[in-house]
Amino acid sequence: MFLTDHSILLREFRKKDAKDILRLANNINIAKNLRDGFPYPYTLKDAHRFIKNATGQNPPCHFAIEYKGEYVGNSGLAVGEDVYRQSAEIGYFIGEPYWGNGFATRAVKLLVNYAFTQLKILRIHTGVYDYNDASMKVLEKCGFKKEGIFEKAITKYDNIYDEHRYALINKGL
Repeated sequence: MFLTDHSILLREFRKKDAKDILRLANNINIAKNLRDGFPYPYTLKDAHRFIKNATGQNPPCHFAIEYKGEYVGNSGLAVGEDVYRQSAEIGYFIGEPYWGNGFATRAVKLLVNYAFTQLKILRIHTGVYDYNDASMKVLEKCGFKKEGIFEKAITKYDNIYDEHRYALINKGL
């Protein structure tokens, strides 16, 4: 399965992506914006574990982001369970060499469209650490609304940060 806007491609992961994931993910500037489940340093073993967990999902919810045949990052959805079954959390990262090219915005738009039309998700949400202005801009360009700021909600590398919570509602359901 794949999603495209004729500029970027979101596709399922392949085993051979591991070295490319390692190349981009083993970067403190990536890790500092993600949850602690995303390790730093990032190893080839971490990449293989991620690919194993991300593949074979039905329906697929984690995608490699590709530009002109080159892996540039990840995007994905964590669909809720029980009473949250029509909600999903969105996540993404773009490798530092590719920052500033609009890839995150394009990937989020594709993923939102997929979630709303194919998965029939009603609400997509995420949290952004208060120092990650670029990610907040991506979400706002994609129509997400800031629902609030959770004060002192994040502990990352022994520092305390606020979390900006964003959501987008599927108006078509």
